[in-house]
Amino acid sequence: MKTQSSKFKSNGEAPPMFENKILNRLSQTHIATPIIIFFAYAIGLLWYTLAKTDIPGLAVVGLFLGGTLAFTLTEYIVHRWVYHPPHGASDKYKEMTYNMHGFHHDYPKDKRRLAMPPILAVIIATTLLFLFKLVLAQYAFAYLAGFVVGYAMYLMVHYTVHMYPPPKNFLKALWVNHSIHHYSEDEVLFGVSQPLWDYVFGTMPKSERDRKKAVEILR
Repeated sequence: MKTQSSKFKSNGEAPPMFENKILNRLSQTHIATPIIIFFAYAIGLLWYTLAKTDIPGLAVVGLFLGGTLAFTLTEYIVHRWVYHPPHGASDKYKEMTYNMHGFHHDYPKDKRRLAMPPILAVIIATTLLFLFKLVLAQYAFAYLAGFVVGYAMYLMVHYTVHMYPPPKNFLKALWVNHSIHHYSEDEVLFGVSQPLWDYVFGTMPKSERDRKKAVEILR
């Protein structure tokens, strides 16, 4: 078993997450699939807002940007307090979070598991539409458009930092930050698409040693 695990880790592919072949296949996706789905979904939501409501264009832009910012906070909260179970969490909860995220930590180079399965993501997005509609009424559509674009951008960043070498510019910080979280200290740097909320909540790395280690890994 140990030999098999080493094989998967070396070539980037992970072993099956589920014994059932259909269920296991549904847990995998090409990264382009959800990105295309959510950009198209956002375009539809924005079109509906502009064509079917009387919300001014500037307000639509503000709602869109507000939704995008809200996603970055959601990304941080889910990554920190849902995907990484707190001390004392039950075994059942740990098993659930392992399937959602811990598996990715064990096999970070498996490109087919760098995004939530599209079926589940669409169900969640549709649920959010109903919830936002209850609270925001006609303003919900543009707000959700920004939210799902935030998710699509997160997917693009997450895939890129795992699959490609870092650039030689300021964006390299995204690679370094995520490498620290994966390979050095998983209780810091929960923001993947940006570190904004890590600064706000004080989860930037405390030690320069961790940053130097991450830079060495990326070389």
